Amino acid sequence: MTNIFKLGLTGGIGSGKSTVARMLADLGATVLDADAISRSVTAPGGAAIPAIAQAFGPQMIAPDGGMDRAAMRALVFAQPHERQRLEAIVHPLVQQAMAARLAQARAQGAKVAVLDIPLLVESPYWRDQVDAVLVVDCSEATQVARVMERSQLSETAVRSIIASQASREERRAAADWIIGNDGITLEQLQTQVLSISQKLPL
Repeated sequence: MTNIFKLGLTGGIGSGKSTVARMLADLGATVLDADAISRSVTAPGGAAIPAIAQAFGPQMIAPDGGMDRAAMRALVFAQPHERQRLEAIVHPLVQQAMAARLAQARAQGAKVAVLDIPLLVESPYWRDQVDAVLVVDCSEATQVARVMERSQLSETAVRSIIASQASREERRAAADWIIGNDGITLEQLQTQVLSISQKLPL
């Protein structure tokens, strides 16, 4: 079984992290998306749903049987300690699924796994799981503009999300490599990704 290089990819909301992940996938890396797994375990029939219903009550379950994301978002912003209760349910399930997918990628001979983890810097667990950390960085003003455009959220809501995440300084301090994604073209972003990829065993 081949060894696999685990690259932790992170960045604040609206930083362009998902775009960088797609570029790395195009270069041959296997991307494991923690956010996608988190959404799947809180979707209708997801593994987290029974525990969420028990912990937060049936009002947090939408008519389709999944977690009511809008209601939960409102709750955790109004009462930050509730975020910890939710994370205590969801995070272990995400960790198990990521470990299983990483083992599958290794068994299939993948050389590089990109662990796309929004809260990597905030989580001692994930910091210990990766061989290097790549941070996609941009200004808060750029984050706000991008997220408002794509998600139709208010500026206040976007800034609340940013405030709940690690600061730019904390992310940059944790990084082995940093990609700057402010006011550049996709081609310029691709050039930076190519430069990073040359440091990886792809």
